[in-house]
Amino acid sequence: MYLEVAEGSVMETKPAGTTLLDRTFRVSLILKGLDGILELVGGVLLLLVTPKQIGDLVRFLTQHELAQDPNDFLANSLVHLSSNLSGSATLFGAIYLLLHGLVKIVLVWAVLKDKLWAYPWMIAFLLIFIFYQGYRIVVAFSWGLVLLTAFDIFIVWITGREYRLHRARNQQPSPTSQPAD
Repeated sequence: MYLEVAEGSVMETKPAGTTLLDRTFRVSLILKGLDGILELVGGVLLLLVTPKQIGDLVRFLTQHELAQDPNDFLANSLVHLSSNLSGSATLFGAIYLLLHGLVKIVLVWAVLKDKLWAYPWMIAFLLIFIFYQGYRIVVAFSWGLVLLTAFDIFIVWITGREYRLHRARNQQPSPTSQPAD
């Protein structure tokens, strides 16, 4: 938002040229930031909770569903995954989530604050994870990971677009800085 002063009063106005794509960019970034917060919380929880406690919690949460449908794919998959957790896998998951979440939060905050340096870093960070997610999709296919990767690709594209627009805007001389004839 920009502030405009008109005869002693301050009025908020929308930035000139705010489009649906601009608003989509901001909402997408906010979603990425919220995802980063959830990753931080998940990373902390993985540090505090043992693999056995995770397995016990998953069995407790899925017992009702499995009692109704012993062949429930999602519930059985969760129980299977949680029973195979090791201490080293949990530690790796915690470190991964903490670092990924922290970097994501910092970059989202910086981009939302229009810090020009953050745009290329955001794009590079997401591209690294897109390649990793692509590898994971090939090794162990998951529709959730496909959707997350598609969302990340969209974020990279829209962040690149916004970066080009901000750079172009910053390179244009402002009307007040032009020399008088």
